[in-house]
Amino acid sequence: MKKNKVFIACDTTKVSDVNKIIKNTSNNKLIVGYKFGLEFLNSKNGRNYLKKLKNKIIFGDYKISDIPNTCASTIRAIKDLKFNYITIHINSGYEALKEAKKAAGKAKLIGVTILTSLDNKAVKEIGFNKNIKELVLHQAKLATKAKLDAIVCSAQEVKIVKKVFKKEIITPGIRLNSKIDDQKRVLTPYEAYKNGADWLVIGRDITKGSIKNNIQKLINHLDK
Repeated sequence: MKKNKVFIACDTTKVSDVNKIIKNTSNNKLIVGYKFGLEFLNSKNGRNYLKKLKNKIIFGDYKISDIPNTCASTIRAIKDLKFNYITIHINSGYEALKEAKKAAGKAKLIGVTILTSLDNKAVKEIGFNKNIKELVLHQAKLATKAKLDAIVCSAQEVKIVKKVFKKEIITPGIRLNSKIDDQKRVLTPYEAYKNGADWLVIGRDITKGSIKNNIQKLINHLDK
């Protein structure tokens, strides 16, 4: 039977917290990877820790957004960390995506669409005229053109993205309960997989409280 795939967001500056997360999320029911965001990546001991981390699926969530040369140079600068996945904002533009993809080598380059913390009101405030669904579809087409390996989008937009993007789809904004925190566009793990997500990204719902119990809750939720 095919195993569900989940990235656990290691949103901390403490190596001890990451070790605890990894130790308590290991199981034989799910394929588990670990997502490291800017908080850990920029922490005092983060880089050295990742350099030594072996035999794990790791995701460098840099959300790179800059001119083409800087995007590509940044990816070359972190090659020694051997990330399986690295993120770049699709809003960086086609040339930046293309250069970054060349630089990525074996690492899978993930295009980030509209952040799950934003809603239609927020994107209008930024200056976009399209609604979120239209924007995400447009970005997915650009990701296809740039030959990116994966896309990050809300689970609510997976069906739209799948129409034009045929590789991996990774969905943050996943909640096991009704508490949405600072997210706007959320779904449950079951709903996300039903919509066609390949990977889920889950943070606080797993890492706050008893990690082992929370992982078991996730497994039970998906077994229903």
